[in-house]
Amino acid sequence: MKLKNRVALVTGGSRGIGRAIVLALAQEGAWVGINYVADDEGINFKQAKEVAERVKNMGSKSLLLQADVSCEKEVQKMVTQIVKEYGKIEILVNNAGIVRDVTLKKMRKKDWDEVIGVNLTGVFNCVRTAINYMREAGYGRIISISSIIGQTGNIGQSNYAASKAGIMGFVKSIAREVARKGITVNAIAPGFIQTEMLKKIPEEIKSRILQQIPMGRFGTPDDIGQLVVFLVSDEASYITGQTIHINGGLYM
Repeated sequence: MKLKNRVALVTGGSRGIGRAIVLALAQEGAWVGINYVADDEGINFKQAKEVAERVKNMGSKSLLLQADVSCEKEVQKMVTQIVKEYGKIEILVNNAGIVRDVTLKKMRKKDWDEVIGVNLTGVFNCVRTAINYMREAGYGRIISISSIIGQTGNIGQSNYAASKAGIMGFVKSIAREVARKGITVNAIAPGFIQTEMLKKIPEEIKSRILQQIPMGRFGTPDDIGQLVVFLVSDEASYITGQTIHINGGLYM
């Protein structure tokens, strides 16, 4: 197992890409903190519990951690919890993200603030809190999930594109700051992945997108999970400050 007894935290780990990342890390022996955000129906908690059960069946350990990553105090509490439980935090995967798609003409400031708050400030909150423990240990792996939209832009997604482009610049700067501390910092920019977000796109538009992908298929959450495993493993110890594009050739 590449990650036996390593301690990881995955934000937005209850479903979609986050769920796949949690399971991929657990499969390699990592102990995983599964972050989810509370919702009125309790759906996210239920999904997080199901992921935790899968992790248990793999023979690994997990910890459910409720927190809104846009709230600094909640992030601090979450990181403190995982360190208290496992004694350390070595891997951080910033996956939590939201969309509030609307053209700039109709975009409310609230739409902008909420997306930037979760997608970009959330990354800042998590990294700033967790990295202190990594500095002390002289070891750490930080992965932040960006998006192809951060490179290409997209109509109706100026807030989302700005947040995801911001992640790429943030990663480069932090990577330089901690490169000599045994910590690597990278980003992953997925293309169109088979998640609930993709399902909401009308079939006609999905068909047009698919025609533009050289590999002729959409990605899967497992594609992202396996890339995360590689980037946090010892095999990738000389890779830092990079954004890895995983999109079937749609953006090169």
